[in-house]
Amino acid sequence: MAASPGIPPRTGVRAPEFWQRRGSALSRLLQPAGMAYAAAGALRRALTRPFHASAPVVCVGNLVAGGAGKTPTAITVARWYAGRGLAAHFLTRGYGGRIAGPYRVDPAKDTADSVGDEALLLAARSPTWVARDRAAGARAACAAGAQVLVMDDGFQNPGLAKTLALLVIDGAHGFGNGLVIPAGPLREPVQAGLKRAHAVVLVGDDMLGVRAALGDRLPVLTARIVPGPDAERYKGERVAAFAGIGRPAKFYDTLRALGAQVVATRDFADHYRYQPEDVMAMVEHAAKRDAVLITTAKDAVRLPPGALNMVHVLGIELAFDDPQLAGAVLAHAMPKAVPGVR
Repeated sequence: MAASPGIPPRTGVRAPEFWQRRGSALSRLLQPAGMAYAAAGALRRALTRPFHASAPVVCVGNLVAGGAGKTPTAITVARWYAGRGLAAHFLTRGYGGRIAGPYRVDPAKDTADSVGDEALLLAARSPTWVARDRAAGARAACAAGAQVLVMDDGFQNPGLAKTLALLVIDGAHGFGNGLVIPAGPLREPVQAGLKRAHAVVLVGDDMLGVRAALGDRLPVLTARIVPGPDAERYKGERVAAFAGIGRPAKFYDTLRALGAQVVATRDFADHYRYQPEDVMAMVEHAAKRDAVLITTAKDAVRLPPGALNMVHVLGIELAFDDPQLAGAVLAHAMPKAVPGVR
């Protein structure tokens, strides 16, 4: 749905539309740069000797730039290990934050400006470490008692050895035009990434034949993004929705699936820092449409102080279609001989 008048315009950089179209002239023009980017990444991985942490490392990554569902997947994965008596700690780069780390996030005092929005979401659930040097972050987490490390992103980072590497793929977008940045959305060629992965998490309906393309080389865990327990209240509600995430349309579709009447939407750039004037303009616009203003949990941590009193937040979770299969895959990263762990 197009953005509605009266809500502030888009700010920041969004993924270009040609990344989803095969054969565009611009993607062909940029393809040599994409090949150079891929070669540089491959060389870095070949020359780096990864650090092996004392605890298993479960990496939840992807092959494309933009939202694929990594953070909700990481939360579900950590919950699985915690349910088996393990101290699961998150490890993240802290994208968008200024702290380089290693630093343990304090959700009571830290802000998205300091540690990034994803780190705040993770820290509300389990101990979370921000570290641009992933090996240093792993050392700090293990010293603090981590028995399993769940990395949110970092699949292309060679600094830390992965015990289990999960690739999250959005079933509606797949691999885009199949080309590497800047010609397409890929962080590396698909086949190169699949060789280092242990399993795939396919989120949502497979609209592009991703599963058929993967064949039987890797276990495929199908999963869905589901609304949180408070979602039922929005059934039949008029809502004005906004989001600054990788794919805002997924959020709006979730609201519609709940039965909400989405009367206005506004996309912002991923990780956008909302200003007071942004929020006030949207609050006024929603009021004129007799609608409640609503956003995602990831956006909520980037709102200015006091704004949460005026904005509703829809929480989401990731649910595996086959929990037993998911458990069998995750069990490969269970630490050996941990006292009291079943």
